[in-house]
Amino acid sequence: MIVLFLGGLALTVVSGLTLRGAFNRHMGPMIAAVVPGRSDMMDGGRMGPHVVIVDAADQDILFRNYRAGFLEALFWGGGVASLMALVASILLSRRIVSPIRDLSLASQRIAAGKYDERVQVQGEDELADLGNHFNQMASRLQQVEGMRQQLIGDVSHELRTPLTSIKGYMDGLMDGVVPASPETYMQIYQEADRLSRLVDDLQELSRVEAGAVRLELRPVNLVDVFSSVAKRLKPQYDSKNVQLETSIADGLPLLRADLDRLIQVLTNLVGNALQYTPSGGRVTLSAVRRGGEVLVTVSDTGIGISKDDLAHIFDRFYRADKSRSRQQGGGSGVGLTIARHLVQAHGGRLWAESNGPGQGSAFLFTLPIH
Repeated sequence: MIVLFLGGLALTVVSGLTLRGAFNRHMGPMIAAVVPGRSDMMDGGRMGPHVVIVDAADQDILFRNYRAGFLEALFWGGGVASLMALVASILLSRRIVSPIRDLSLASQRIAAGKYDERVQVQGEDELADLGNHFNQMASRLQQVEGMRQQLIGDVSHELRTPLTSIKGYMDGLMDGVVPASPETYMQIYQEADRLSRLVDDLQELSRVEAGAVRLELRPVNLVDVFSSVAKRLKPQYDSKNVQLETSIADGLPLLRADLDRLIQVLTNLVGNALQYTPSGGRVTLSAVRRGGEVLVTVSDTGIGISKDDLAHIFDRFYRADKSRSRQQGGGSGVGLTIARHLVQAHGGRLWAESNGPGQGSAFLFTLPIH
């Protein structure tokens, strides 16, 4: 209504200011004012075909009539135009306001915890884009809420197992059922140590996911990193009779990275490959240059990963081999999640590849060359 009022006001004011000039320009050539000493007739006593001779008073009357006719036409035309504009504005405003109202109601329901709320999207205009973005946001919130609930359940389960074991041993000691032998105390100590490692892993996961890990970047030689990881894990590989091979392409430049964090990532990946590679198998650690990046690959001849598991292999507490628990060397289930965040903090990417169960797997990550 404000737009209609301002438009009508501007039309009326501008028309009133310019009407006299427009009348003189367009009607002036057709009007001949009476000049003293000049004949009232032209063209030998005949009226010229395009000339009307009027006096000044008649000219004013003609202008007033012309203005009255113009204002009448302006009134009716403006009234019909305003009515049509009003109807059109109502229809358009409903089309605009209705989706916005739906978005408002949906956002209130999402704020109340109903993350499955979605809005209906129609068309391809800006409102449709807004609706699509809203639905994407709602989907992401629903995923985050699901992950939060799953995380609480997983943490509760992981903590309950060692606590139950410790409580059982203590109950047995107090009741005299379990002997107070060094073996019993060692079992209690191992469960407490496993619980401590889990808490440390959760704290580390919390820091890397929050981006609170500070990297001490300096030039790093991958040859030294590979050598350090191989020496650290050699006893475990020898005891399981799994071969660990390293391969580094010639001419690799120094990388600007955090040495300790890079060793942590590779230790996690190489150790994970050992856990899922049977005796007599082989794990290969290699690095090549690819464009402006260095590609590091940890491949094995182990049990492989199914296509469904590949999509979740980096999720917290997820294990591709469901039969392996923490007691059986399955780890806390957050090591790969931590490794991915550490690689991303270096500006790289970490992903997994596998042709399926029984065909081995490979974990690859890139680091940019500065």
